[in-house]
Amino acid sequence: MAKHGKKYLEAVKLIDSEATYEPAEAVELVKKAATAKFDETVEAAVRLGVDPRKQDQAVRGVVVLPHGTGKTQRVLVFAKGDKAKEAEAAGADFVGDQDMINKIQQGWFEFDVCVATPDMMSEVGKLGRLLGGKGLMPNPKAGTVTFDVAKAVQEIKAGKIEYRLDKAGQIHAPIGKVSFDAAQLNENLKALIDALNRAKPAAAKGVYLKGIAVSSTMGPSARVSTAAYR
Repeated sequence: MAKHGKKYLEAVKLIDSEATYEPAEAVELVKKAATAKFDETVEAAVRLGVDPRKQDQAVRGVVVLPHGTGKTQRVLVFAKGDKAKEAEAAGADFVGDQDMINKIQQGWFEFDVCVATPDMMSEVGKLGRLLGGKGLMPNPKAGTVTFDVAKAVQEIKAGKIEYRLDKAGQIHAPIGKVSFDAAQLNENLKALIDALNRAKPAAAKGVYLKGIAVSSTMGPSARVSTAAYR
């Protein structure tokens, strides 16, 4: 059983593990319970009433958080010619084609998100094992395989995140930092839940939003009432 320090044990007392809180109160408590010396990430964990084993109940998509994640994403764009110039003008951190593919094959991964134009995917696909294992492979469903590279880069820089159902039927996603004010975290959480509601599979039966919890990187979690989002 994991041992926790005094600060964590004091933080746990702030949140009733059996209680369900309104969203605004939950994020306030998570902020108060964050005791680390760094700016912790605040994450939402959402349990959905779907069967993750069934393809027609898969939940995956993207959402632009109104206040961003608090993390500056380093964006790599695979593109050539004019599209490469568009990506650079939009603020991409790294732009290239075969030169970038070669760097990754040699073990370079100094980026957080990959975008590729469709004409580059035959080459980028050769990096499947390297990028796929790190969740970095460009994907049309995530908006990261597109000819509109400028829009893709701008949205990522503005706070676009990808969400994806895990094997336990849950979505885990960052909604900001502890340094955000409670209203910003609450609005980011609402944007995420609204996106999940819109992404509800037609095959899903019964209660869809089964549980929501928010927590900081090192702190305890607070359960959030789902009623506010139904």
